[in-house]
Amino acid sequence: MGQMIAIVGRPNVGKSTLFNRLTQSRTAIVDETAGTTRDRQYGRVDWNGKEFSIVDTGGWVVNSDDVFESEINKQVELAIEQADEILFVVDAMNGVTDLDDHVAEILRKSRKPVILVANKVDSNDWLYNVAEFYSLGLGDPYPVSAVSGFGTGDLLDEVVRKLPEKPADEEDQLDDIPKFAIVGRPNAGKSSIINAFIGEDRHIVTDIAGTTRDSIYTRYNKFGFDFYLVDTAGIRKKNKVQEDIEYYSVIRSIRSIEASDVCILMIDATRGIEAQDVSIFSLIQRNRKGLVVCVNKWDLVTDKSPQAIRHFEDTIRERFAPFTDFPILFTSALTKQRIYKVLETAVEVYGNRRRAVPTSQLNTVMLEAIAAYPPPANKGKYVKIKYVTMLKGAQIPTFIFFCNLPQWVKEPYRRYLENKIREHWDFSGTPINVYMREK
Repeated sequence: MGQMIAIVGRPNVGKSTLFNRLTQSRTAIVDETAGTTRDRQYGRVDWNGKEFSIVDTGGWVVNSDDVFESEINKQVELAIEQADEILFVVDAMNGVTDLDDHVAEILRKSRKPVILVANKVDSNDWLYNVAEFYSLGLGDPYPVSAVSGFGTGDLLDEVVRKLPEKPADEEDQLDDIPKFAIVGRPNAGKSSIINAFIGEDRHIVTDIAGTTRDSIYTRYNKFGFDFYLVDTAGIRKKNKVQEDIEYYSVIRSIRSIEASDVCILMIDATRGIEAQDVSIFSLIQRNRKGLVVCVNKWDLVTDKSPQAIRHFEDTIRERFAPFTDFPILFTSALTKQRIYKVLETAVEVYGNRRRAVPTSQLNTVMLEAIAAYPPPANKGKYVKIKYVTMLKGAQIPTFIFFCNLPQWVKEPYRRYLENKIREHWDFSGTPINVYMREK
């Protein structure tokens, strides 16, 4: 991966705050609790016409009580290995620590270009503390304050100066690439299935619910596909969200749904469909996103008969009614059973969202369906639908029916029109808007 900058350092030195400052976002969760960041978090930085990727990592720790220690350190090592340049963040208030020396030794062995960043220089008094970081043997320390932005301009100038030239055809266009959000309850297998997709341990996976906290973007451009996979934190019921960190994780997951094109809803096959699954589905529906339902951990289910599968599908569609036109796949992230079918189906749903129906075909089919079953009369008044067209440029398929009395067309008949549209054209997985307008 070209032009990748990694931010590394021990816990609680302000790496995530610096990440947010450089990316001009609030993507990484910031909290006073050490060890808040666990996965690698990617972002984009644009400085003086130069654009590059930047990755935030968890704090490097040794011999701690954190059950995630080994996994976090593995993620840091992966980030260092991927990076072309490294920002080593230290705390100017606390000075050099044993952990700083340990991280500095790892970075010297990596033989990657390193920029030493002395963070938390929030006043001129702390500038005098910066000199002691020369003992790390990594060159001149750059004093900055990630909170106020002090010194970050000079830091970015140095980062850009050391960046290699990037070919124009490698430019990443985040907004032009489909985004598929992996959503669901905690511990449903969201991170596991992304790791299975990409063939590496990109995301930390443990048996502890709530391991993932940030929403993590992963570019997938294999086998002719090109899209972003978004791993999100598990969405719990509100009364079970106790930590501030977990609260922000849930908000971040909701924003990921809002920013996505298609949501892959993970359901735990060993627990079945639960109320929280329905709540997440409702959130997807309110945001009018595409949907693929993925019943994960299918390898742990004993009864895999066609009758059991049909019963599972019928139960899901019954709970998600009235929207029932969406694909359901039974997968196992552990054994990789049907996981690539999930990607193929998500791409198909994305294509359905962008499907355009010619006006002539639309009128031929729909006016015949309307003639066979016209809108019910209301108070002696008859609704006459004369013409139908599909709105161009809408986020989801939107159909406009022109008639004489649009206010008398009720929801049941709109649903009839939607069902007729779905019978003749493939809009599986995507919601449809049906509007009545006065001719």
